[in-house]
Amino acid sequence: MSDLKNWTARPFPERNVLEGRYCRLEPLDVGKHGGDIAAAFAGAGSVWTYLPVAQPKNRAEYEALLDPMVKNTDICPFAVVVDGKAKGHMWMMEIRPAHGVFEVGWITYAPSLQRTPAATEAVYLIGDYGFSLGYRRYEWKCNNRNEPSKRAALRFGFKHEGLFRQHQVIKGENRDTAWYSIIDSEWPARKAAFERWLAPENFDAQGRQKLSLSSLNAA
Repeated sequence: MSDLKNWTARPFPERNVLEGRYCRLEPLDVGKHGGDIAAAFAGAGSVWTYLPVAQPKNRAEYEALLDPMVKNTDICPFAVVVDGKAKGHMWMMEIRPAHGVFEVGWITYAPSLQRTPAATEAVYLIGDYGFSLGYRRYEWKCNNRNEPSKRAALRFGFKHEGLFRQHQVIKGENRDTAWYSIIDSEWPARKAAFERWLAPENFDAQGRQKLSLSSLNAA
């Protein structure tokens, strides 16, 4: 445990562009990203199963959903842009500068973004940004029934911390929330694993990984 006698609150993150090799996280902009996002999610209803709202049916509904995200000063909402097109969106949220805590959430990836290097890199970019500002704790939370999200958290190197029972009511159903985190002392190793996995040489000519991120984190 680090000495916190001289701890001071961290700066609230600015809505900066976060540039990666496979994707670019841009501050969410309804006019710039709304149309691309609506097109990317056409017919992708299952993506929204564990989100707190139903999938918008058209561009106007998407823009109505995204607009309050942009206006919410308690979060940093990002569009995930690949090859110049927004293919998803996510939040840096639950930001508590006094304690050095931040979370990645509202991860909403179109089918074309899922299970790609860009999808992994986006989670890395938000983590690296938060820790670069001196934050101490990176959180991941999900519905305990959401097995893909729980597997993703472990793959990314988050540690399971427990279950908040009857934490929320979402879409008329109970949500038990599984909690995960990476803390600052763990980040250098997690960062190295992310960067080694994301390196071009980790993929063959067909784009298949040579080393898995889970194996790199286990090592």
